[in-house]
Amino acid sequence: MNRIFAILEIMSSFCNRKAAVKILKQLVFTSKTETESFRSKIEETFSNPILPNKVESAEHLYGGVTSDILTPEIYSSSRIILYVHGGCFIGGSRCSWRPFCATLANITSSRVILPELPLAPAHPFPAAIEDIKSVFHALYMEEQISCSLNAEPGYPAPEPEIIIAADGSGASQALAFLFNLESRYRKSVKRVLLFSPWLNLSPDSPIIADKKSADEVLSGDCLHHCSEIYTFAANLTNPAVSAVFAEPQMLTDFPPVYIQMGEKEILLADAQAFQKKLEEAGCQCTLDVWPDMMHLFQMADAYLPESHLALEKIGKLITLRKQEPEDMSACFRKQTEYGINADA
Repeated sequence: MNRIFAILEIMSSFCNRKAAVKILKQLVFTSKTETESFRSKIEETFSNPILPNKVESAEHLYGGVTSDILTPEIYSSSRIILYVHGGCFIGGSRCSWRPFCATLANITSSRVILPELPLAPAHPFPAAIEDIKSVFHALYMEEQISCSLNAEPGYPAPEPEIIIAADGSGASQALAFLFNLESRYRKSVKRVLLFSPWLNLSPDSPIIADKKSADEVLSGDCLHHCSEIYTFAANLTNPAVSAVFAEPQMLTDFPPVYIQMGEKEILLADAQAFQKKLEEAGCQCTLDVWPDMMHLFQMADAYLPESHLALEKIGKLITLRKQEPEDMSACFRKQTEYGINADA
């Protein structure tokens, strides 16, 4: 009987993984995909009018860019996350990323700002980066005023505590913005969170050079095709497009970077190369690789227990929560059950 239950559990896990891969593939634009169809499928798959964990959503203009403010029931008034969504530069919106960002807001006890960014091909590089810059500066001013009003009498006002987070192609845009951010503003960025980042879109990338390279979700064909739509070929080695080409001076006083991705991703080698570049420049970079996981597995939380565990880990990182011994044992049991390295 135990063997039957074990077989059924394995079958259920396989079906869940298959379903997870199926929905995550909706995030991938290829040479065979039509733009409007791609955008529509993302919206249909990931949009949900009901946000998790009673997170509230309000609309606000930051620097002229329409954005969501996602506010959990409990949050730190001194911390805020600016999130740059992925979507292969071509798809995605506030609506489709709102549920994921609401979960992130709740798990990190932070407000999350989610801008509506312009999409290629109508708005290629650097349109989205310019909008991110506008949002950041307006957000910085608001947070600076708030910090001043809440400062203790006789003490200088603290710097705003801003976290920049992004996934997939959005990571390219978020890093491009950070590379060119003035030092006085960069000091307010306390951390960078990247989920399955796109870091190398150059023709020299082994993934792009071999268009047939692929994992369960992403392919070299996708990266090649999207890069052609996003910007002109001569620009693909620009650090503002491919972060692995960042010069050392761009990384001066760079905030700590935390990259979370799956072991099965074809992007893993790029992340390792970027981590090495950051560390050589004296910057802190943590690469959190989840065994047997695929590209953007965090967005398949309806099917993968690892998605929840991965975001819980992000929550503990941001809030600096310490686990009690009982919680650590429970977490270890969960990770062992799902084949996750508890020391990752």
